[in-house]
Amino acid sequence: MGAFAVQHHLRQDLRLRAAASVIYNAVYPSEDWAPVSFEEAEQRETVHYRQAVEAALLVRPVLTDRAEQLSLI
Repeated sequence: MGAFAVQHHLRQDLRLRAAASVIYNAVYPSEDWAPVSFEEAEQRETVHYRQAVEAALLVRPVLTDRAEQLSLI
């Protein structure tokens, strides 16, 4: 997925953006790890931001499947 497509996808899916933000802040908890906030990293499309977005995209199917399993119980 290209950078433009990812940006568009995140604007449409606020839960995915929130997940990327949580991942970013958990993996890069201080300026020692990432020099800018999630919002600034998002604007600059830093490598840290792109990695957090990729992680959010990768985990989404896992979380969706789990939620569907819980609804069946």
